[in-house]
Amino acid sequence: MRTLMTTSMAASCSLVCCGEERDSNKAVIVRFSNGNVNNANNLDITMYKNTDENNPRKKSRRIVVAESDRLSYVGNNFGVGSMKCNNLCKYYVGVLNKQTMQMEVHSAQLFNMQPVIPGEETETATALDTTETYRDKAGSLIEAFGTNKQKRALSSRRLNQVGSDTLNQAVAKAASSVIDQKGLEALQQEVADSQGDIALHLPPCSKEADRAENVYLFDDLLSPAEFEALEQGGSKMAALTSEELKKMRDEGGCLSVLKFLENLPAADEARDKTARCAFYLSLLLKLARLRNITRKFGQEDGCPRIIQGKLFRTFTAESFKDGRIHNMVSSSMKVKLAAFSLTLLLHMGHMTADLTLLHRDLGVTEARMIEVAKSMGLTLSKPARGKAAEDAGQPDQHRHASLVLPLVKYDQFMERRKRKKMR
Repeated sequence: MRTLMTTSMAASCSLVCCGEERDSNKAVIVRFSNGNVNNANNLDITMYKNTDENNPRKKSRRIVVAESDRLSYVGNNFGVGSMKCNNLCKYYVGVLNKQTMQMEVHSAQLFNMQPVIPGEETETATALDTTETYRDKAGSLIEAFGTNKQKRALSSRRLNQVGSDTLNQAVAKAASSVIDQKGLEALQQEVADSQGDIALHLPPCSKEADRAENVYLFDDLLSPAEFEALEQGGSKMAALTSEELKKMRDEGGCLSVLKFLENLPAADEARDKTARCAFYLSLLLKLARLRNITRKFGQEDGCPRIIQGKLFRTFTAESFKDGRIHNMVSSSMKVKLAAFSLTLLLHMGHMTADLTLLHRDLGVTEARMIEVAKSMGLTLSKPARGKAAEDAGQPDQHRHASLVLPLVKYDQFMERRKRKKMR
């Protein structure tokens, strides 16, 4: 809304003050730096405004262009060539309407019009030149006044810089391709795997326990509710016949599981617990063999939903790829599976486990399996190879791990293979 203020001036002239105006309604006053204009009608004046209306710093930027037959003039209210007086004070201009004899007063902004001569450097180019680094300026001086040796060194440095830029572009392109294929979170997880400590993926340990069974508690592996949910799977395992077990062995089934199923205890309670643990162990070993996990994992084996959720939550890492969330078994998760499987085997086998069978079922190297066992403080043993074992048809002696108190503290293996010196 405009507020009108009338002031008596001459005989029949009145002053009308306009109220609040927008920036687009402000009057424009131009001043030519190289003189006065004799005939303003010969100038074609155009005003340009910034298209970014949301940016508070850019929405008020204006450029005024005045073109004549001889020269073109440009002025703006921002940058180096703008007039600072627009920010220090306010200007007003009066426009007289001769018909109503009223003079409207509008707020105004000043523009300093500079002639633009074709072929001359503009202020923008000069401003860009001021950002030139010291090395670039020194290079320009060497190129103009330097010795031949300095010029050769400058040329070599520029060639190396071009090669480095090309290499960086190639690496960035390759990294972007890998990120698109695997996903950023999956790559971050792999980096964490390569730098992580195995101790971070071990079950909770109570080193002050007075009994071996209490060092790694069974309830930390399976809660009472989860153990109860394994009843149907354990009954299925306990009901397998010798023919079905032989078929599983021939088809390459998990040997760690078959070893316990072929020698189930006679007592009902111990038999039921061993069968349930064997079913859960089979799921862990199957999970370790996979890379990407679907939501249907374990359904064909009759895996309860509570166990399926535990496996996804504890032993898989989420990655975002192709607009979807994927569950994957990373390197660190495979180490975690090895540690929890080994702990479960200890409870199933009276605190002794067969490392050789376990590392084969998990698909990890024996050295990696031994490293996990050492991190858990287990005692390693391997029977001496003798003639009696070879006669019994067991040339491949298995390595075992036992939990004996106090836990063994192994020194970190830091030995490096020495390189041969060139002579």
